[in-house]
Amino acid sequence: MRGRRRYAAFLFDMDGTLLDSIPSAIRAWTEWSSRHGIDADALLRVMHGVRAVETITRFATPGMDVAAEYAALTRAEIADVDDVVAIDGAAAFLASLPADRWAIVTSAPRELARARLAAAGLDAPAVFITAEDVATGKPAPDCFLAAAQRLGVAPADCLIWEDAPAGVAAAQAAGADVMVVTATHANHASPLTTRQRAVRDYGELTVTVADDGWLELSVLAA
Repeated sequence: MRGRRRYAAFLFDMDGTLLDSIPSAIRAWTEWSSRHGIDADALLRVMHGVRAVETITRFATPGMDVAAEYAALTRAEIADVDDVVAIDGAAAFLASLPADRWAIVTSAPRELARARLAAAGLDAPAVFITAEDVATGKPAPDCFLAAAQRLGVAPADCLIWEDAPAGVAAAQAAGADVMVVTATHANHASPLTTRQRAVRDYGELTVTVADDGWLELSVLAA
């Protein structure tokens, strides 16, 4: 696909969209599932893009302390970021954006999100929505609506960057356009099949800031 679109702001998911943390997440969730006698394959098919506390609640065994398990899992993931890397071209692409025209909107808790961004060599933006900032996570649109509000733009004027079904559903519910980043899909237990526009990574893209501050996105190949 070739073309140019204009947006007031870009809203980026983090894991699988700006950086590759899939191996780390798979290790943590597989170990957690094994410890509790839970089917890891079933869990891994549905956990991408969803807040961990909601996945734990969904798969909780009788008597499980969900809050304690969530805290323990988060600690394990924070300790396992050595192989977390940025998606190709992400750092340069973000650097080309005005600070007040983009946000990160992630289902990860803030401490984990900051650890993964640091490991990938990426900076957190001024508007940074994490798991703690909303009562209901993806696929509900609350997180994207909150980011758009903080940036002072309409959700319908945003382009949301995602890699997982829950995130795409949340973006659509927010009324925004969606761009799917496919760089990590080969490692997903259940890869996303979508009719949304898609790019492998940020090397396929250029962005220009128009005189009115809007972002003009050019897709060179997709």
